[in-house]
Amino acid sequence: MKVLTVVGARPQFIKAAMVSRSIQSRGGITETLVHTGQHYDDEMSNLFFAELDIRKPDYNLEVGSASNTEQTAKILDALEPVLKLEAPDWVFVYGDTNSTLAGVLTASQMNIPVAHIEAGLRSFNRTMPEEKNRVVADHLSSLLFAPTREAVSNLEREGIVGENVRLVGDVMYDAALFYSARSDQDSVILEKLGLQKNQFLLATVHRAENTDSAERLQSIFDALVKISSDLPVVLPLHPRTKKQLQQENILDEVSRHLVIVAPVGYLDMVALTKNAAVIATDSGGLQKEAYFHRVPCITLRNETEWVELVEVGANKLAGTDSQAIVAAFRDSSQQIQGMEDLYGDGNAAVKIVDCLLG
Repeated sequence: MKVLTVVGARPQFIKAAMVSRSIQSRGGITETLVHTGQHYDDEMSNLFFAELDIRKPDYNLEVGSASNTEQTAKILDALEPVLKLEAPDWVFVYGDTNSTLAGVLTASQMNIPVAHIEAGLRSFNRTMPEEKNRVVADHLSSLLFAPTREAVSNLEREGIVGENVRLVGDVMYDAALFYSARSDQDSVILEKLGLQKNQFLLATVHRAENTDSAERLQSIFDALVKISSDLPVVLPLHPRTKKQLQQENILDEVSRHLVIVAPVGYLDMVALTKNAAVIATDSGGLQKEAYFHRVPCITLRNETEWVELVEVGANKLAGTDSQAIVAAFRDSSQQIQGMEDLYGDGNAAVKIVDCLLG
């Protein structure tokens, strides 16, 4: 069996690493790895392939940065000849990025079945590009690997039912378990930054809905600056966010109060995540990783695709209002130890491969 995997953004590298490892150990499947180049600098892509012990991609489409429409069109144009040449039995896509959408559309037009890993997630905000990508990917996929019961219920409400929907758990939970010990051994990020365990807040801000709005950006960073008077705030600074902070002339002010670092590798990010006292983020993936390591999370959005985390109290939706973010921080001391594993048993990748081989 031939599988062609399409990845292009940072979290997808991590998810693909777990499934690729399972493919290699099981046998019977040949995998072709295509990197679209959606994240294109070394900090955001090549570093991850090396650090996560993933072989180099067979193809790098090098589409680079562009608007959602232009970037998706570039991937569509570059991916079609690869699919024609490789003629895979399945195309694997992950999550909700432009690479996901382009992979699904190209394969669907060529009548190649698609397996969508992390299917069924919904924030119910159709203004978000990610939400559109999720919906299209789910409705065009032949196999839908759902990470949670809630995701299965979302698919059922949209009429997607039957044996093509499989509840397998979350491959990111597989990765959290696998890489946690390696991070303990290899990461020195805490020592490098002079941080103490459970005595800092980890923040990430990168979504366009926040970075492209001067009002939201200002409000979020007002809150982080206020919080920094109580607890050090560590911010791995996304290139998009850095550009917008500079454009709004607030980067210097923010830098005086926050511990700003360049985007870090995955093992360093695991170390920062598991040792933080609190996490504040607009990232979907980091919300889950906070829960995997039982760290309270504040989400800098008005909705989340991980509604189960809000329901159990592990995640607080603060939006982008400065006062609401600070209030959520003050109320973030809830204990989430001992909560059930909402995302499976850490063997999602094995179940995905087993399903594919029947």
